[in-house]
Amino acid sequence: MASARPGIHVTVQDYVDVHDNPQRFGVKRCRRMAALADELYARAVTRDATSHPMIADLRARTGKDAAQMLHAGLEPVDFNHVARKAPGTSPAIRIAYAGTILVEDVFALFVSAVESIRGGLARPLELHLFGAHTYAGRPWFRRDWMLEHGNLPEPELLTRLREYDWGLAPMALTDSDPRYNRFSFPTKFITYLAAGLPLITLGHPESAVMKLATQYTVGFVSSSGEREALAAQLNTALETHSPWERYAQEIKRCARVEFDAERMRRTLYACFQKCAAP
Repeated sequence: MASARPGIHVTVQDYVDVHDNPQRFGVKRCRRMAALADELYARAVTRDATSHPMIADLRARTGKDAAQMLHAGLEPVDFNHVARKAPGTSPAIRIAYAGTILVEDVFALFVSAVESIRGGLARPLELHLFGAHTYAGRPWFRRDWMLEHGNLPEPELLTRLREYDWGLAPMALTDSDPRYNRFSFPTKFITYLAAGLPLITLGHPESAVMKLATQYTVGFVSSSGEREALAAQLNTALETHSPWERYAQEIKRCARVEFDAERMRRTLYACFQKCAAP
């Protein structure tokens, strides 16, 4: 007698019909691929997705629940670092940005707002960029207070990020790309948590990242698209003497509840065992 066919496990990271994909590949083709992805998700033995809003969205359309939210996570060494971290004593306010800048208009707005207040802050302010792309030629780039460090291996990046005061996580302020904005989740958010960095989160109120950043008070959040209003909000936030002291407990709680890598692996392994069972 033939052995039973194993089942499948499906992980949804991003939806296919986001960004400019419908324009690049055709609206009908993207709709068909999205429908096939939903069908695959529904027929899977076990499944997971990249954010809580995405899990809820898939449940509403397919009637199937996910085993967990599966994303990047913190390893034991990261939790140990966060547990031992002491407030910094840097003479400057140092903000880190890791990765490609996907929403350059929001990034430029942030730079403009910061530039309007940095002269009045009690300490100098620096913005450090890490990633594979250079932005030194952009109109918003300011050589006197911005530095580029290139694309570093992940362990080195994490070590370097631990030297900073804040991590910047911008998403679109509008809801023009809702299938991405509302359901996808930026990995840099988790990287900052692993480095023990309070976050500066910008985005539309309905975006997945803003919902998590307000559920756990891990730093400064804003949905303002006006430079003056954002500048006033940032002025208050950046004058905080020790953002780590203010946000440490919620950073630890968010990391442990949402992004424990060991727990994620155990859950995923259990899913694989279920799929492999006869």
